[in-house]
Amino acid sequence: MTDAVLYDCSAEGIATLTINRPDQRNCLSKDVRDSLRAAWERFEADANARIAILTGSGEKAFCAGGDLKEMVETGLKTPPRDMFPMPYENMRLTKPTIAAVNGVAFAGGWMIAQACDLCVASSNAKFGITEVKVGRGSPWSAPLIHMIPQRIYMEIVLTGKPITAQRAYEIGLVNRLSEPGAVMDSALELAREILEGAPLSVAAARETVMLATEMGRAAALDMAYVVHERAYNSGDAQEGPRAFAEKRKPEWKGE
Repeated sequence: MTDAVLYDCSAEGIATLTINRPDQRNCLSKDVRDSLRAAWERFEADANARIAILTGSGEKAFCAGGDLKEMVETGLKTPPRDMFPMPYENMRLTKPTIAAVNGVAFAGGWMIAQACDLCVASSNAKFGITEVKVGRGSPWSAPLIHMIPQRIYMEIVLTGKPITAQRAYEIGLVNRLSEPGAVMDSALELAREILEGAPLSVAAARETVMLATEMGRAAALDMAYVVHERAYNSGDAQEGPRAFAEKRKPEWKGE
């Protein structure tokens, strides 16, 4: 890793990945891509990290997308599927992730925010799939059909016109809005709420949501029971009810 992406993990298990090229609007240049890939790998391998927050340096941009100058210099046509490190698509991750969008999230910036499980945004942030404005494409946007209504999705990709954070919240793309400058506080609050849950139950719940987007109703229901077996058979499944009965906070072991 280089200073293009900063990695930090708190004692409570929250990893923060910060794209650190504010002078370039945190665009996805090669050094950022390489460092971001290394940061996601570090997060997955970090036994102390239970959840990650992805954000950008500065106040103007979360990530303004791909490096257009680099694309011109390299004559880039169709990007390789692994060119941009995408959580859960070409990066193997088993833990929850939150995008903390502190400014504009355009094109590839929207892409990497969309790839995270949850999204918190500053009220002054903007989101845009702007590829039609520069003759590029957005095949990565296909999962949006599971997140927002079809006609809204259609308008966003056909016009390339950015939407406000408030609009993103209204259509269900963003989970929570924060005041400018407080997006990390909101993301940390959400992360801590997730960390209050039993680790195996959280993992099974996340996998169930993803299964439900991939399968039909009956198949997803069958698989959901399978993925929850480990949680049900864990010591934590006994600790939770016991702690409730004893009116105390549960002590999760993740096993």
